[in-house]
Amino acid sequence: MSTLSVPLTPQLEETINSFVKNGYAPNKAEVVRKALKLLAREEAIMAVLEAERELDEGKGLRGDLDVLAKRLRKHG
Repeated sequence: MSTLSVPLTPQLEETINSFVKNGYAPNKAEVVRKALKLLAREEAIMAVLEAERELDEGKGLRGDLDVLAKRLRKHG
């Protein structure tokens, strides 16, 4: 496991300390790990929602994957 040094504003440091104090995580590092996992989850959700929006707008590809792959190769 690697270590990353990140400068924090006093407000962010206090937020992290508050999470530890309130039992959200056992230490500061675990607070940051949990925050990064939540951010990654949020990004994945946003990607799915964007894909659904594009499908609703008719921008998606539908059909047989082999046929679509051939089309993409032809135009790529």
